[in-house]
Order: sequence, then structure tokens, then C-alpha cells
Amino acid sequence: MVKQLIAAAGMLAAAGNGDAHSGDEAPGLAGTWVMDSAYEVLADGQRTTNYGAHPLGLLIIDKAGRYSLQIFRRDRPAFAAGDKARGTAEEFRAAALGSSTHFGRLRIDAATKQLTFDIEGASFPNWEGRRQVRDYVLQDGLLRYAVPASASGNGTTAYSIWRRLDEG
Repeated sequence: MVKQLIAAAGMLAAAGNGDAHSGDEAPGLAGTWVMDSAYEVLADGQRTTNYGAHPLGLLIIDKAGRYSLQIFRRDRPAFAAGDKARGTAEEFRAAALGSSTHFGRLRIDAATKQLTFDIEGASFPNWEGRRQVRDYVLQDGLLRYAVPASASGNGTTAYSIWRRLDEG
């Protein structure tokens, strides 16, 4: 009985501090992840790939539950002027729509299989200061989750699939 109480107290403490290892999952999510794939399902059911067939992405989660996430379309055009401040409207649009970045705190609820992203900063300013809850699956070394349609503002649900890098 004492061992059970100690174990329960430890789980509560881990859940309370936003630890990326909290919950039932033995390996946890702390570490470095690379994007395996990403796609979107539009409100009308059509499937698209806004970041291209093979997006470039990095997700880093530390043991304290802080995260940094970047996704880029590989074929974004360079700015012809070579100067970020002198891009054309088309270049700015491609740069903005061809990337998604945000950072903040991440909490895991292993019982409900949900990730909670408390977003502090984002390339899409509408996400800053917001909380997003995403259903996830961790299986065969892949982390899969869906960004809810309410986050896009247009009814699109985005799916991200990440593969853990070996830390050796």
C-alpha cells in the first residue's frame, strides 16, 4: 500500500509540473523528433499537402515540457532580391504559407491520449497565448497527432507525423 501511494504521488507530481515524461508512457516524448510527413484534410474532405510531399520539420521537447516546433516546405522560393525586407508579395506569401513554427509548453495526458500545447510564440500570431489540445498516437517510433480544425480558422484539420531521432 505504501509503494502504491508513493507511486501515485510521483505520478501526480510529474503531471503537475508539465513534465514531458508524465503519464503512463515509459519512453515519454522528451527528445528530438524529425518530421516524417504532414498532410491536411480540408473542410470538404479533400486531402492536401501544404508543406509538400516531404516537409522539413524539427520538434524538440525537453524534460521540463518546453517545446520548439518548426515545419517548412522544402521548395519555398528564395527571395530574388536576396533581402528579407525587399521580398515581393508572392515571395512573402510563399514564405508565410510554407512554414509553421511555434514554441511553448507541452503537457501529456496518457490516459486520454491528448497533447496540450500552450503556445507562447508562433509564426501565425493568432496562435500566440492559445491552448491547443491534440489527440495523439505514439506507435512504432512515430508520434502522430491532429491539429484541430478550429485552430486553422477555415475548417482544415492538419495531421503531423514525427519520427524520434536516436540520441546516441
